[in-house]
Amino acid sequence: MARGKLRIYLGAAPGVGKTYAMLSEAHRRVERGTDCVVAFVEHHNRPRTEVMLHGLEQIARRELRYRGTVFTEMDVDEVLARNPQVALVDELPHTNIPGSRNTKRWQDVEELLAAGIDVITTVNIQHLESLGDVVESITGVRQQETVPDEVVRRADQIELVDMSPQALRRRMAHGNIYKPDKVDAALSNYFRPGNLTALRELALLWVADRVDEYLTEYRNEHRVSKIWGSRERIVVGLTGGPEGRTLIRRAARLAEKGAGGEVLAVYIARSDGLTSASPKELAVQRTLVEDLGGTFHHVIGEDIPTALLDFARGVNATQIVLGVSRRKGWQYVFGPGVGATVARESGPDLDVHLITHDEAGKGRGLPVARSARLGRSRVVWGWLVGVGGPALLTLLLTGVTPSVGLANDMLLFLTLTVAAALLGGLYPALASAVVGSLLLNWFFTPPVHTLTIADPKNIVAIAIFVGVAVSVASVVDLAARRTHQAARLRAESEILSVLAGSVLRGETSLEALLERVRETFGMESVALLERDSDVDPWTCAGSVGPRPCRSPENADVDMPVGDHMALALSGRVLPAEDRRVLAAFAAQAAVVLDRQRLQSQADQSRALAEGNRIRTALLAAVSHDLRTPLAGIKAAVSSLRSEDVAWSEEDQAELLEGIEEGADRLDNLVGNLLDMSRLQTGTVTPLIREIDLDEVVPMALGGVPEDSVELDIPETLPMVAVDPGLLERSVANLVENAVKYSAAEERVVVSASAMADRVEVRVVDRGPGVPDAAKDRIFEPFQRYGDAPRGAGVGLGLAVARGFAEAMRGTLTAEDTPGGGLTMVLTLPAAPGAHPIRPDLPATATS
Repeated sequence: MARGKLRIYLGAAPGVGKTYAMLSEAHRRVERGTDCVVAFVEHHNRPRTEVMLHGLEQIARRELRYRGTVFTEMDVDEVLARNPQVALVDELPHTNIPGSRNTKRWQDVEELLAAGIDVITTVNIQHLESLGDVVESITGVRQQETVPDEVVRRADQIELVDMSPQALRRRMAHGNIYKPDKVDAALSNYFRPGNLTALRELALLWVADRVDEYLTEYRNEHRVSKIWGSRERIVVGLTGGPEGRTLIRRAARLAEKGAGGEVLAVYIARSDGLTSASPKELAVQRTLVEDLGGTFHHVIGEDIPTALLDFARGVNATQIVLGVSRRKGWQYVFGPGVGATVARESGPDLDVHLITHDEAGKGRGLPVARSARLGRSRVVWGWLVGVGGPALLTLLLTGVTPSVGLANDMLLFLTLTVAAALLGGLYPALASAVVGSLLLNWFFTPPVHTLTIADPKNIVAIAIFVGVAVSVASVVDLAARRTHQAARLRAESEILSVLAGSVLRGETSLEALLERVRETFGMESVALLERDSDVDPWTCAGSVGPRPCRSPENADVDMPVGDHMALALSGRVLPAEDRRVLAAFAAQAAVVLDRQRLQSQADQSRALAEGNRIRTALLAAVSHDLRTPLAGIKAAVSSLRSEDVAWSEEDQAELLEGIEEGADRLDNLVGNLLDMSRLQTGTVTPLIREIDLDEVVPMALGGVPEDSVELDIPETLPMVAVDPGLLERSVANLVENAVKYSAAEERVVVSASAMADRVEVRVVDRGPGVPDAAKDRIFEPFQRYGDAPRGAGVGLGLAVARGFAEAMRGTLTAEDTPGGGLTMVLTLPAAPGAHPIRPDLPATATS
């Protein structure tokens, strides 16, 4: 059977007209011939809403008596028996009256959907579970009735019902929402314009997120690469320089101008050695963008403009924020720069913002982390200037300008040699000196057009030219190399400084450290491998990135750490000078792995210490709580055996009853102690089989008075996959605990209901209840809440019940009982393929 479809009318605030819109949709469907019924709609005495109910078939509600008052709830069984095409269910977050089929109305709706019935329902934005804290901070009112966000997100259709705050307040003042005696209080409290505006914004943003999910899903399915500017998504291009903070803040301000704007900061690193940014500065910028609500991304790319545009189009960005280049004017001879290239190639669907900053035009300065080798483009330019430059200069001097003298010609050729050294290093400069000397000899030294030199002075001049050119090229090349080496050492020192700081603070996890290695060296994946001996296979202790290496032999780079551990990197081969820093990372990775294992051992030690604490408490329990029933039994037996007193039949019966009660209490205490011991040692092995709850739960009530428990286990529940013995023991402990704390005149209610693939057993008492802060603590061993007397037990019943529930893949939690008291919720897995059995009800219902 196909699952029914869910349509939700989401209201920005109470009174905006959700129910009216739902009923209008129902009338439209009835007019089209759809079988549509009203399963539950509350008109709240609003005349216009009540009129909309006319002409629609209504399912009779189920009446429930609670604390002397009769309430009505949706009759799920009747709706299932009627089996309409569409059912209207109002107020999805509503909490049902105790004794209902399910605790929450959205659980009722889940049953209808599972039966193939389409459901139209309503919910207000303030009732979404994830927004509870936000709504409370806005309105000052904590919403008690909520619905999980996932239930609403799974809806097939969500329609926002909205209204301006002024119109809603007018509707309120006209008495269309609340009775006249409540209007003034509502307008001055919950329905203040500020509250309504904030709730409206929450609703619009939540629905926008939902629409964005649909859009992303559609684009992925249809492989749409063109940018659709449906939402402002701003990409910030970072270089790792100090101007990045300015760009991030400016992008955040741009995003704030449009509701729902999103900021994505991206740093693109080249794959030619250590990345060119300061790790410390990148860490600061990552923290800043995350604090402003954005996300940080690290991308590897050879061509930075292309990689940046590909990333922006991949995330459907609408704007790119870049900083004005830090290069000086003359440096633009090497190219237009990243900003200009991105702006030129962005196309009409992607706006590019160039933001000024304090570092603009000051020069790029020393590269923070460049290889001592010059880049390929600079080497190419060096050879072009060193070889082609002298040829062009010769053409210019011989054909265009008049003769300027041999000395000036030599200075011009020497300038080209120096330029070749600055661009391409030593070898292009040497080539420039050789080519320049030959051209000077051929074209400018008499006799021209021959390699013969007539004047000895010219021979000396050319020799001096060659010597000066070679010397200048060597010095310039050496200075450039020393500059890059110094920059590299500074980069290494910053990386090692950040690494040492993280070590001292103990902040770095193994995955975070490996991710830092991957970002620092621009690798695809990094893995830490280890093995027990030289003949054992390698195992992966941790990895990041796609397709990590499983052995050092398959890695592009491997760094041994000791005898049986290695750091394996894939993506490219690192130059030898990078391995020094990599060795530091590898050593730190080994330290972090050891620290994690020591932490695991410490956790195990704490568990052992907790076991010792439990054993100590057990001895205390044996010394007191177990001796109390023994003392009572001993006293009663001694009295019966005494020959000095003639006991009447009533006295003897009373003493025997005391012996029996003491023995039962002793048996219960010993049983709980043994169960707790089994849980602590991990020897509980449940024997799971399919069984009906009504076969187990009644057997668990043998230890309490007959009239103290009210049992409500529907026969239509699906079977559960549990260990019957463990389930009986868990329910018995829960019921005994509830009876112990309930008032004498109040009965404990044990009910059960089905929800999706789970079955819930609820044990409801009317006792003093437990505050939220203590709800988890009451499940700890040897914990008794409140003023329970020492003879009431050793505080193991709830701990054993939870342990058995978890052993059966279930859960046990505590929640407040509406009207006061505590409800224990035992959730159990339903048997595979089990479905609730529909009761044999009439095919039609009376409206």
